[in-house]
Amino acid sequence: MTLHSTIASVTARIRERSRATRDAYLQRLDGAATRAASVDRMGCGNVAHAFAGMPLDDRFKVVTERAPNIGIVTAYNDMLSAHTPLQPYPDLIKWEARLHGATAQVAGGVPAMCDGVTQGTPGMELSLFSRDVIAMATAVSLSHDMFDAALMLGVCDKIVPGLLIGALHFGHLPTVFVPAGPMPSGLPNKEKARVREQAAQGLVGRAELLDAELKSYHSPGTCTFYGTANSNQMLLEAMGLHVPGTAFVNPGGDLRDELTREAARTVLGILKSSKRFAPIGRVVDERAIVNAMVALLATGGSTNHLIHWVAVARSAGIIIDWDDFSALSDVVPLLTHVYPNGSADVNQFQAAGGTGFVIRELLDGGFMHEDVLTVRAGGIREYTREPAMLDGKLAWHEMGASKDEAIVRPATAPFSASGGLKLLQGNLGRSVIKVSAVPDDRHVIEAPARVFDSQEALHVAFRAGELDRDVVCVVRWQGPQANGMPELHKLTPPLAVLQGKGFKVALVTDGRMSGASGKVPAAIHVSPEAAVGGPLAKVRDGDVVLLDALAGTLEVKVAADAWAARQPAIMPQALRDANGLGLGRELFAGMRRHALTAEEGAPSWM
Repeated sequence: MTLHSTIASVTARIRERSRATRDAYLQRLDGAATRAASVDRMGCGNVAHAFAGMPLDDRFKVVTERAPNIGIVTAYNDMLSAHTPLQPYPDLIKWEARLHGATAQVAGGVPAMCDGVTQGTPGMELSLFSRDVIAMATAVSLSHDMFDAALMLGVCDKIVPGLLIGALHFGHLPTVFVPAGPMPSGLPNKEKARVREQAAQGLVGRAELLDAELKSYHSPGTCTFYGTANSNQMLLEAMGLHVPGTAFVNPGGDLRDELTREAARTVLGILKSSKRFAPIGRVVDERAIVNAMVALLATGGSTNHLIHWVAVARSAGIIIDWDDFSALSDVVPLLTHVYPNGSADVNQFQAAGGTGFVIRELLDGGFMHEDVLTVRAGGIREYTREPAMLDGKLAWHEMGASKDEAIVRPATAPFSASGGLKLLQGNLGRSVIKVSAVPDDRHVIEAPARVFDSQEALHVAFRAGELDRDVVCVVRWQGPQANGMPELHKLTPPLAVLQGKGFKVALVTDGRMSGASGKVPAAIHVSPEAAVGGPLAKVRDGDVVLLDALAGTLEVKVAADAWAARQPAIMPQALRDANGLGLGRELFAGMRRHALTAEEGAPSWM
């Protein structure tokens, strides 16, 4: 299939825009890749320190026999249900490495916070910054420089982008990402959302709400909605950085364990000493980045990736922007309806065809680059198949037709001819909206503004009945330099209640929304943010705001001369002062002051 002309032209302009930075990156990569093995290059004391904790047999292999050594970077902890299953993975990997004459070490661990736990609390203000902490921790782990390859163990929102950014700073290493899979289906996501809306109205109490939440989030594994964590997995498949089809296999069981072992076998097959050297810095080129962007749009994935993938790309010397996403979204078909875009969860998506079906349809439709390097010898086509255990061995089979076209459709009959995300522009700045989850009759909202300086203030107004009308809620001072750009997912239930009453409702903010959000039209990531004098700082109560996802506009209906003359509000002192977490906010104060904009990938000190 011939590559779609828009996919080709966007890729070409990214390549040209990135030529100098990409060439410099590859030069550094090649310089690192051509060095002698660490055992021969490093000082004797360095080598002794590096392997002193190894079993004697492994130490003999790596020091005397020059066996390959895999560095494992793990994001395991007990706080994230998605990461709990990672606990035994290092031992599985070490055992498999030994079977193939290699060794493996846990190079280091990275922090991993759960946005579900911190949602609506001061801890959420550290969430986006944690991505770069994870990237730095990944780089610290690999900085021992004693590894021939790396395996990245992680799943969730900021963890995968952080691991990927850190790994790309060691782009000479062959690297495979190793997920843990989603938890089994519990209380349906739409039912959970219904109970949340009831709780917001006071129709059910804490006991009923807690019961619903516990039935939804009930066991080890990733949350089952198609939010940022599961979008991560889709993108890694599309970039060829997984064992094919591993994204949405549930934790536990023979298949999941065998896929983890296969990750070790896969990375050992792409070493510098092998016939097919595939370092991660070569795998992640502009074509792979575009493939990830296309997969995100075709599945109505998380808006957070319009921040994260800008930063990921820059770590490989590749420069992308929101205009690239917008151009791709105009032509990439929407192939899936997974919550919050539909009723199905990721387990049902997997059963209906999953990542393999989507990638096959995008390749066959000319929407993805097929001429890409991946961690597998068969290239990106291997990612169109589904893994299974056959006679006790791992095998892959071809995908047939969709098993449920209410969940996943072929590219010839998509849910929509364009992608799930839209760029909005106007006198309020630039922002993005996830249109795939918004009802068609809510794509255009025009209503008076109600301005809030915090999400807590919006909740107070909702409970007081002050928002029972057509309203555009403007929540400002939520950008990277203001308070770290937290997710504002707790705003979804009250706004959904208002929308359910028949009011025209929208959210406009320089903050973020959860990947699980989407029912209410929301112009998010507004840039420049209010804290640096962006247009949201000029909006006043009663200003008429137009959010038009069809035309791609976001504007306030104020005369141009009056708007130009209006002075921006100043961030309230109470918000600027350290409070809440205190030490936590102070720790990241310097990062906030020097944070990049949302469109530049948000804070990055890597």
